[in-house]
Amino acid sequence: MMSRSATRVIRSVAVYAQGSPGYFSTATAGTIASESTSARILNGSGGIFRGVNPGKVSERAAVTWIRLPGMGARNASTVALDAKEQKEEKVETGSAGGVAAGGGGSDEKAIVSYWGISPGKVTKEDGSEWRWSCFRPWETYKANVEIDLEKHHVPVTFLDKVALWTVKSLRYPTDLFFQRRYGCRAMMLETVAAVPGMVGGMLLHFKSLRRFEHSGGWIKALLEEAENERMHLMTFMEVAKPKWYERALVFAVQGVFFNAYFLGYLVSPKFAHRVTGYLEEEAIHSYTEFLKELDEGRIENVPAPAIAVDYWRLPQDATLRDVVVVVRADEAHHRDVNHFASDIHYQGHELKESPAPLGYH
Repeated sequence: MMSRSATRVIRSVAVYAQGSPGYFSTATAGTIASESTSARILNGSGGIFRGVNPGKVSERAAVTWIRLPGMGARNASTVALDAKEQKEEKVETGSAGGVAAGGGGSDEKAIVSYWGISPGKVTKEDGSEWRWSCFRPWETYKANVEIDLEKHHVPVTFLDKVALWTVKSLRYPTDLFFQRRYGCRAMMLETVAAVPGMVGGMLLHFKSLRRFEHSGGWIKALLEEAENERMHLMTFMEVAKPKWYERALVFAVQGVFFNAYFLGYLVSPKFAHRVTGYLEEEAIHSYTEFLKELDEGRIENVPAPAIAVDYWRLPQDATLRDVVVVVRADEAHHRDVNHFASDIHYQGHELKESPAPLGYH
């Protein structure tokens, strides 16, 4: 049985056949000779739109049409425009006053915000445009490469020994898989090293919300550590291009390590921070071996990636060796912070009772 909509459309077509305009109409945007031309467009010989004479009809004719509702289509319109007018127009301003970025003849497409928010342009000290959106100039720093790299926390308690054994056991499969490919090894290491700070900061954040108390700055300190480790990864991604199976390994390792560390931090924060401290000690060892390979010429000492030059404020002629030196210094600072956090818990205190070492890169 026919639906009411379909019946209505069929009746309209019947009315149109008798000379009434019905559902079909034409509107000319250019020069159309006369109404008879419009009639020829619709009532061409043999049916609708058949026998159209392109020489007598403007190319700017806009035709409005409708399809049967039974087909599930809505009213639509097609406009035959010149080739030049079919090009996408550049957005100049937004509805809420957001000005399109990249003005002055630039072909870049702008993101216009309904909320009136537009990304501000950041410049360097010399006035040149800042090229990075993943970090800003005020987040950059000069690494303290004079830090003591030999410090080691000697395990005393049972938990300390378990933490050290756990980290040492993780080193063997890593050595077996990557061997002396330290660029790829560093990439994998940073995908894991950025997890503890994020987990610790997240759990402290929720604890602060539950207890209506301050964190002593430790939330920010741990998230700062996670962000710093992520920037290490962004840097080494420019040096070592991971293969598909290395990317797959990152998925597996991160999934297992995140959940294990999350549960470990819930059970014992002092154990979790001690594990991280020992992980950072292993990272120092790995980067020291990386430097040896560079110094002995087994790894090419290529120019430093541009992102590293800006992030660590390195000289323009910096090399990969300079990058490894500052990254190793960062790992040494993370080692100190996490062993310090574990010591606070071992002494029977909470982290909020001791001000966090913010900015301690």
